[in-house]
Amino acid sequence: MVADDVVFCKGGGCTAKLGSAVLEAVLAKLPQQDDPNCLVGFATSDDAAVYRLTDDLAMVQTLDFFPPMVEDPYTFGQIAAANALSDIYAMGAEVKTALNIVCFPETMDLNILGQILLGGQSKVTEAGGVLAGGHSIQDVDVKYGLSVTGIIHPDRILTNVGSQVGDVLILTKPLGVGIINTAQTVGEASPAAVAKAIASMTTLNQAAAAVMHSFEVHACTDVTGFGFLGHLHEMLDDRLSVEVDAAAVPVLAEALDLADEFMLTAAAQRNRNHLEPFVQFDGVPFAVEEVLLDPQTSGGLLFSVPEAQASAVLAALEQLDLPSGLVGRVTKRQAWEIVVR
Repeated sequence: MVADDVVFCKGGGCTAKLGSAVLEAVLAKLPQQDDPNCLVGFATSDDAAVYRLTDDLAMVQTLDFFPPMVEDPYTFGQIAAANALSDIYAMGAEVKTALNIVCFPETMDLNILGQILLGGQSKVTEAGGVLAGGHSIQDVDVKYGLSVTGIIHPDRILTNVGSQVGDVLILTKPLGVGIINTAQTVGEASPAAVAKAIASMTTLNQAAAAVMHSFEVHACTDVTGFGFLGHLHEMLDDRLSVEVDAAAVPVLAEALDLADEFMLTAAAQRNRNHLEPFVQFDGVPFAVEEVLLDPQTSGGLLFSVPEAQASAVLAALEQLDLPSGLVGRVTKRQAWEIVVR
């Protein structure tokens, strides 16, 4: 049983992330570490760290955890695990091992914790990895996630920078889960919309990553708490600009209607404030702006490829029933970093 003063789902997922402006201010004060084998570290805004072990093998490490955003503990475990595993796929790597990260109230029914862990393990197993242990602490609220280790050849690492002028951007999951999760907490989202959001959040990015490996991908990230535009901003690295085709961005049913009804998150507004100097909205409705700023939990991969390969990439993703879209084009640096039309 859950104690009267303990609430399982208060609203969480990647809306619980610290804002990017706060993180940038803190990380800028940390000393850089000089190790030539650390191929990707915290100096960039990448999805995971990469450390070279040999000339042919590098280790990829990431971790992610957050409070529940759905009421069902097993489903929450699946979503949290899928979200953590996504960072490995965004680097182009293969999942190997995972460790549980658990914060749990002593007054809450331990069967709930068991269901969370079973849900998480199901996704690690689906990814072909091994859940090898973990760490737990007593806390006033539930939080769960994974530390994940993957492997990759050092020459095949995908980072979130590296896009080239003339590339197009492909997004492999629809946006809007943050808005729908917010709406469901006040009973405003339909069961169908919630079901589609859960289906999206529990889907691994493994199949989409396998498609990527068949093409010339220049840069990749996964779309999570900083929203589509926030993670796109990180990809441009002050070198490039992007023209976003708002009509081509895949969006979950009801998300736009709910945004029009102001079912919004504080995290989306933090994203808006941080991105204001970089993004110009050109004739875009308010609801579309909100969806593009919406913090995603276990969102899709966002990657750049040469335009000549775009049709083949989209066809391959469509065969896997992945709701993807060609959402933008990379240009040389313009007055605005990102223009959304």
